[in-house]
Amino acid sequence: MIPFEKVEVIFNVPPYLVHNDPKVRDGFGDVAFLVKYRLLSANEEHGSYILTAFLGWSLPTGDHKNGAAHAVITPTIAYGKGFGNFDLQGTFGVGLRTADTNLLGRNYAWNNTFQYRVFPKFWPEVELNSTFFQDGKNDGQRQNFVTPGLVMGRFRLWGRVGLTVGGGYQIATTHFHTSNRNAILSIRFPF
Repeated sequence: MIPFEKVEVIFNVPPYLVHNDPKVRDGFGDVAFLVKYRLLSANEEHGSYILTAFLGWSLPTGDHKNGAAHAVITPTIAYGKGFGNFDLQGTFGVGLRTADTNLLGRNYAWNNTFQYRVFPKFWPEVELNSTFFQDGKNDGQRQNFVTPGLVMGRFRLWGRVGLTVGGGYQIATTHFHTSNRNAILSIRFPF
């Protein structure tokens, strides 16, 4: 929903997690919400950039331990800049747990994506995703993933509604990592 000109509110459908491990039960993850406020932006004719503040939170609704034990509040800053057919975009945020921070820790997430438009609707990309851990069982650890991918779109469906589809393959590049070799699929209906 976009209740005001610079404000967007998003409700995320809980993800279904498949672990490919017979000892770990698959199931739905947590419900999450996000509020965005656009601080600065300009179209291609006026600089092609954006700066946005996010405030997200997730509620512990996952089944079979496929979610967090407590709610998490996540303040984030997002940025992007276009240079003709090339663009970069990224986010930096911190997950603030509402309880047991000394046991569960904090996660600082930094994500940067570099895209280049090769055809009007095809954008090969490389994403770098880093997480820094403070406190908890992973205190002092850092993990990084590289995700080569392809985004296709925006394809017009009807009126202002479009379709964008993206996919990639996430590969751990640090010795420490909590997962590895993940297929990523994103389907969006921008308007």
